[in-house]
Amino acid sequence: MTTATTGASGGTRRAGSGRWNFQGSGNPWNALWAMMIGFFMIMLDSTIVAIANPTIMTKLHTGYASVVWVTSAYLLGFAVVLLVAGRLGDRFGTKNLYLIGLVVFTVASAWCGLSGSAAMLIAARVVQGVGAGMLTPQTLSTITRIFPPQRRGVAMSVWGATAGVASLVGPLAGGVLVDSLGWEWIFFVNVPIGVVGLVLAVWLVPVLPSQVHGLDLVGVGLSGAGMFLIVFGLQQGQSAHWQPWIWAVLVAGVGFMSVFVYWQAFNAREPLIPLDIFADRNFSLANLGVAIIAFATTGMMLPVTFYAQAVCGLSPTRSALLIAPMAITSGVLAPFVGMLVDRSHPMPVLGFGFSVLAIGLTWLSIEMAPGTPIWRLVLPFIVLGVSMAFVWSPLTATATRNLPPDLAGASSGVYNAVRQLGAVLGSAGMAAFMTSRIGAEMPLPGGGHPPTEQGTLVLPEFLREPFAAAMSQSMLLPAFIALFGIVAAIFLVGFTGPADTREPWSESEDGCDDDFDDYVEYIIRREPHIDRQIQPAHEEERDTGPLAAGVVRPHSARSAAWRSDPVELLADPVPPPLIGLAHNGSHVDDERRFRPVNGWSPRRNKHRADPDENGTHGRHSFRAE
Repeated sequence: MTTATTGASGGTRRAGSGRWNFQGSGNPWNALWAMMIGFFMIMLDSTIVAIANPTIMTKLHTGYASVVWVTSAYLLGFAVVLLVAGRLGDRFGTKNLYLIGLVVFTVASAWCGLSGSAAMLIAARVVQGVGAGMLTPQTLSTITRIFPPQRRGVAMSVWGATAGVASLVGPLAGGVLVDSLGWEWIFFVNVPIGVVGLVLAVWLVPVLPSQVHGLDLVGVGLSGAGMFLIVFGLQQGQSAHWQPWIWAVLVAGVGFMSVFVYWQAFNAREPLIPLDIFADRNFSLANLGVAIIAFATTGMMLPVTFYAQAVCGLSPTRSALLIAPMAITSGVLAPFVGMLVDRSHPMPVLGFGFSVLAIGLTWLSIEMAPGTPIWRLVLPFIVLGVSMAFVWSPLTATATRNLPPDLAGASSGVYNAVRQLGAVLGSAGMAAFMTSRIGAEMPLPGGGHPPTEQGTLVLPEFLREPFAAAMSQSMLLPAFIALFGIVAAIFLVGFTGPADTREPWSESEDGCDDDFDDYVEYIIRREPHIDRQIQPAHEEERDTGPLAAGVVRPHSARSAAWRSDPVELLADPVPPPLIGLAHNGSHVDDERRFRPVNGWSPRRNKHRADPDENGTHGRHSFRAE
């Protein structure tokens, strides 16, 4: 028999064909690579501007307080819309929100490059951040829905590696573009990349089924106000010397978020963020972990950049090249770590990653002295690259592994919002701690900045030793915070659901993923040599006899190697009026037709049938002989 089914990923599949057709592509990896173009671009813009700030300040004739907002405005627009964007993707379609976000980001990038004043640039950066915030949750949500749980680790490793590598490559790309073409090109370069990413997304990203959700306007207002006040207070606190009004803004932001959480618990009808997702221990701990790694990654960049330029005398481009080994190592190891996390408990993987992170940051702190050769600085950066590979990807896979697809949008919004908040905390916390260490190691009259040689960033010889000591001590803050990641990893639990013993993800000859086919056909044969009394259906079934389970899966030859051969289910020699509850979850009537047990739903598992008592899989279609 032939039937058509619709899966969680929005594709249609013809039963018995082993074929899963996405709208636009038969391979979920094509959709992933298309989305990673836009995702890499927006993550790059989170850090690419930092190294161009001195040039922007000079060209636009503005002050330090204004140029800081070129970065802060982007982070602010990014963080405020993350929670809402995840839910909007569930309602209006993840592909639609992804495309809208990519268009907004690309147009705003051109606006940034054409800005002739600091005010216009800051406004354009806010719009750019809003586009990035709309796009980001859709990438993680789509991955969660088009890849089955047992194959999601490698896909998540690509997502995590893209975020980590883009954040590390940003300063390098910014230095090269500013030195060669000018500060405007750190924004203009996004336009052709955005156009290519838009075309590929229209073609390759599947249209996933949307879900009918009411829009929680009260939750949108409360979460938006709370995130804005918290991020604004943290970003502005250092430049405002943490005056009382900054603390008032932070308290108000925390108050709004507290009311938002209460409203989500009270509004059980259509909450913006279903609080049930936090009942999954791995999701909650993974959110704590991603805040920690975002804090450490963002926080470490500030003292490293100042040390490389002010103490070592490196140019912006060369100082960015200093951290390139970290990005390269992380990118190379990420796919292998993704395969590892698919097959192992997350606790040792993440525990190892956070431990190496703390060791690498402490090692780098020891090496940050005026006379340290460059090659000795490269070694701890390689170690940090190893830690990034063992943290970013496994965290993402662990966060979403046990969550149902209908919560993909909400969970993606929460996860990305927490990551962004961790980055803001790392930036603000490191700025405050670094300033205090500079004041302790090299106190200056009036709290001014240390003098430099001939207007450059290079410090005079007599100040390099105390300044290097201050930067070295500052690196101990993210090293200390990384220890909390080890604690979080200890309490992680293994993945739920039956263990998957099949071979790794493979593609059939037609380019489709065989793992998505859950059509199963049973063959029932009656054995004449079995002679026993048949029990009526209304009596308690005491013994149904031995059952040998097997399935017939009409798949391609490439996947046939790991599919089980057809076997027989042993039944009775004489067709009874009605047999009791069978082990495969169905009843048989007197015409030898199968009908499902009441209460069973074929949507119980969208990707894989559950095993019954005898190991039989599949509950969708049956054939009796």
